[in-house]
Amino acid sequence: MRLLCMVLFFAYTGSAQSVFFEGYVVDSKSDSPIPYANLSFLNSLKGTSSDENGYFYLEIPEAFLQKKVHISSLGYKDTIALGASLQLAKRIKMVEETYALDEVVVAQSLGDSQVWNPISSYGIKSGFSSAATPWVLALYFPNMGAATKYLETITIFMRNEGKFKSGSSKFRLRIYDVDSKTKKPNRDLTQKSIVLESNSDADFVSIDVASMGIKVPREGIYIGLEWLFLPSNWYVNSYEHAITKRNVSEDRFAPTFAAVYQKNQNFKTMVYGLGEWSDFAIKSRGNGQNLVPAISIKISKKK
Repeated sequence: MRLLCMVLFFAYTGSAQSVFFEGYVVDSKSDSPIPYANLSFLNSLKGTSSDENGYFYLEIPEAFLQKKVHISSLGYKDTIALGASLQLAKRIKMVEETYALDEVVVAQSLGDSQVWNPISSYGIKSGFSSAATPWVLALYFPNMGAATKYLETITIFMRNEGKFKSGSSKFRLRIYDVDSKTKKPNRDLTQKSIVLESNSDADFVSIDVASMGIKVPREGIYIGLEWLFLPSNWYVNSYEHAITKRNVSEDRFAPTFAAVYQKNQNFKTMVYGLGEWSDFAIKSRGNGQNLVPAISIKISKKK
């Protein structure tokens, strides 16, 4: 079946005068670079990520300097500042998040493990890609039963995008608990930045997180996939517009995460962008199943 890329948003286009927006994202205390921080202009569809050295750059319309920029990075408090002030300072200083995480638990396994949302390659129907600004795509896993459970393995399935010619792409894995009131992703359950690499010849990426001792909260857990707008992830997608028949080219960023239809309506997808979480629902025709990221998690029951 032909891949239908669910592009979350399209790139901003316009004829306004452009400027080069660049600088560094650093730790406010140590002044050390913060790699893979995401920057998004609020109320727009323009953004980028810092590289391994904390450096970022982006060509923007000059008017965007009067917009506010949202900067986020795992382990740091979100920062919002005016684009013009960032352009002048050339350095964004982020303050480390200080909340305490649960203590890592080394528990005795009861020998009972389960796979939630098991994926078959035959079940993969589509994929999610990103354009314009960094996003986080998160899948909610409900916690059924009263037993204490811990995360063992997380597996993310991929779709090969033929127009992306590089051999590999990077993305960040996020693990969240659930806000008891809004039911949205809330707190990161690990302050470790887990950056994974997807190879073009592999159908999935899997990581063993058992040593982190991550307990599945009673309200359930969100597994998030965060795009990184790095030069090595960039490619151009060209196609013929269905109505105008003109050639259209747009920037895209790898990887493309595979998608499956899920019968269980408790499995839901949310997207973080422009500074807030929003529902992201695509239903199949006829039976109303939800199209969700192809993510499986293995959990174990322990005491």
